Amino acid sequence: MLVSFSAFLILGAVPALLIAAAICDAGSFRIPNAFSLALAGLFPLVAVFAGLPLDVAGLHALAGAIGLAIGVTLFAFGHVGGGDAKLFAVAALWVGLDDLFGYALIASLFGGGLAVAILLLRRAPMPALLTGQGWLLRLADPKSGVPYGVALAAAALAVLPQTELFRLAAG
Repeated sequence: MLVSFSAFLILGAVPALLIAAAICDAGSFRIPNAFSLALAGLFPLVAVFAGLPLDVAGLHALAGAIGLAIGVTLFAFGHVGGGDAKLFAVAALWVGLDDLFGYALIASLFGGGLAVAILLLRRAPMPALLTGQGWLLRLADPKSGVPYGVALAAAALAVLPQTELFRLAAG
């Protein structure tokens, strides 16, 4: 059976981009703009090929705009980085208005769990075997922040399969 183009994108490309963004954030505390731009650019393709009605696509765009407003506000107050704000917005675009609150709630819970895990990591002595891992040393550094992109991507991966867009695209 041939996989449709929209199914390929939503089952393969979107999760791959979310995972890659999370890995970059965990390793460098930075999410390259290319990931958010690619995710934003893929949305119209999936919407068209999945047959997403125009009014529903507009609600997804509204969710993305709300996500951007929330992300920019959190960035302005120093609670998240710019990459996190953009990733939240593009994930909101994908999950849509109906699932935006659930996504934000799950992202918050995952972010809290991640923060607790990193705080525990920072209290424990680093095993000598791992001291050569620069990314792990950055995570363990008490002066470093928390790579919330990991929680944002994980929450998007958890919520996306429950969305109307996913059901349409994946068939």
